[in-house]
Amino acid sequence: MHVTLQQPTGARLITATDRELAIPATLRFSSADPAAVHVDFPPHVTVDGEVTTWTFARVLLGEGLRAPAGVGNVRVRPAGSAHTYVEFRAAQGVAVLSFATADLTRFLARTYTVVAAGEETVGAELDHGLVALYGGRV
Repeated sequence: MHVTLQQPTGARLITATDRELAIPATLRFSSADPAAVHVDFPPHVTVDGEVTTWTFARVLLGEGLRAPAGVGNVRVRPAGSAHTYVEFRAAQGVAVLSFATADLTRFLARTYTVVAAGEETVGAELDHGLVALYGGRV
């Protein structure tokens, strides 16, 4: 059985003119894919008017809470002690969002209660072992 955690949160979109626009987001984690975290944005705040999900490494989120991390489409870095910037890079441009560090830290801690840091592959190995043990029925 897989466990999914969801945590609604708010973020602030940092505009090119340094204005901040409040947008809702949902942080999501699933034990089915324990190396990843997901950030879901509702349709009314996306370019194409559809739910948009960004998926990136859970370890990237953890590292980015302490120091700048990431070199690809998602980058995470502290912005003082109270906020963390998450940059999402796509063909349409770059979106920089400011999240409350406490919200991200709480979410990350909750994910570790489901799958401990460093144990991401154990769950997949256990699933495969149970499938073999029960003849493909888990």
